[in-house]
Amino acid sequence: MSSTFWIIIAAAIATYLTRVGGHLVISRFERVHPRVEAGLNAVPAAVLTTLVAPAVLGAGPAEWAALIVAGAVSLRGGLLSMFLAGAAVLILARQFVA
Repeated sequence: MSSTFWIIIAAAIATYLTRVGGHLVISRFERVHPRVEAGLNAVPAAVLTTLVAPAVLGAGPAEWAALIVAGAVSLRGGLLSMFLAGAAVLILARQFVA
């Protein structure tokens, strides 16, 4: 088997163990301190920022148009409509503008 397969398996195991390990550590406490809970609640936004920020900083006009449309749709619609609108604008803008 290729080394890529083993890398994927190792990454999957590491991901699983970190998730289960975090749950086991937190479940040992009767009560979670409010600061710890606030920090844990901030993790999804921090991860999303680290994924989106590099793309935004290196974005062209097509990406900016998709970002603006997705942001506008997110104010009124749900997650799926925001994603579909942003993806549609990105595809069309890359096809016809860029």
